[in-house]
Amino acid sequence: MRKTPTIRDVARVAGVSIATVSRVINGTGPVAADRAEAVRAAMVEIGFRPNAIGRQLKTSSSRTIGILVPSLFNPVFADSVQGCQEAAGAAGYATLLAATDYDPARERSAVEALLANRVEGLVLTVADAAENETLEMLDAEGVPYVLVYNQPDAGGRPAVTIDNRRAMADLVRYLIGLGHRRFAMIAGSFTASDRSRLRFEGFADALREAGLPPGLLLEVRFDDTEMAPLLAGLFSGRPAPTALVCTTDLLALAAIRSCRALGLEVPRDVTVTGFDGITLSALTSPSLTSLVQPSHAMGHQAVAQLLGRLGAGANPRQMILPHQIRPGESAAPPSSVRRADVIPLRPTATEGESS
Repeated sequence: MRKTPTIRDVARVAGVSIATVSRVINGTGPVAADRAEAVRAAMVEIGFRPNAIGRQLKTSSSRTIGILVPSLFNPVFADSVQGCQEAAGAAGYATLLAATDYDPARERSAVEALLANRVEGLVLTVADAAENETLEMLDAEGVPYVLVYNQPDAGGRPAVTIDNRRAMADLVRYLIGLGHRRFAMIAGSFTASDRSRLRFEGFADALREAGLPPGLLLEVRFDDTEMAPLLAGLFSGRPAPTALVCTTDLLALAAIRSCRALGLEVPRDVTVTGFDGITLSALTSPSLTSLVQPSHAMGHQAVAQLLGRLGAGANPRQMILPHQIRPGESAAPPSSVRRADVIPLRPTATEGESS
């Protein structure tokens, strides 16, 4: 079955950007005559036909903004939603919220449901901003949106985020400064989160820069809370890592719980760090060392940019906000009292049942 052509295909055939194709289709900005003709010719050549999903948005005024997040379970998204709602409310806008549960297949239906409720624009966090049919549909229809957390690398898509790769590299450099030389990463699914993939790249950058061996990688679901069987493999049969670097705070908290189940003490036997800086992770024992994202400010700035596009037709832009490391009790120099590189482990529940 032939794949339905997308705005990305039009841009590739015409030799122009996705933003240029969108301007030609929607008449939202000036385009050189030769480029406009190339776009129209490409549309005919590949059989691209814009649908009418966004047509009513151009004439309606519901004073409502749609917000799409990957999860309602992770407090980091609650922080950004609060920032969105405060900025929207101050401008006299209401908000509608939807979640995908980290399932890329649910993004389009969730967005279409928001559009069916006549939202005027969208603030979105998607699985992969680089290859995303939902964003291509919004571009083709001229629906105003701003990404939050996603860090697009091309196409001029508007976003408010941090530099995920650099931020993770900074966190790993901090741990190297504490004396750590053996690392492992627990990463949320790369398919469900382009941020997770960028954080792994930053992890690898910092180790390579320091001349250290590549760290071990465990890629897990974002809702994984029982990691003891996975971690047991890291701490048996090889020199054990002294630092576990996690791509979210919730994964880090689950890792600390699983370490305890194995008889490992954090940070005496292993340092554990997170990424997000949620308030909850500072209240645990041990308190979590984390890379803090300014999530509330990201949501606030995303809505401010969206309102600028809705009102004055402001050009889309990408904003990279600063990040910071929050030291906590879960990170310390490698322990001098560790008995051996390979640490004796308490059997997991599964192992205990099978023995």
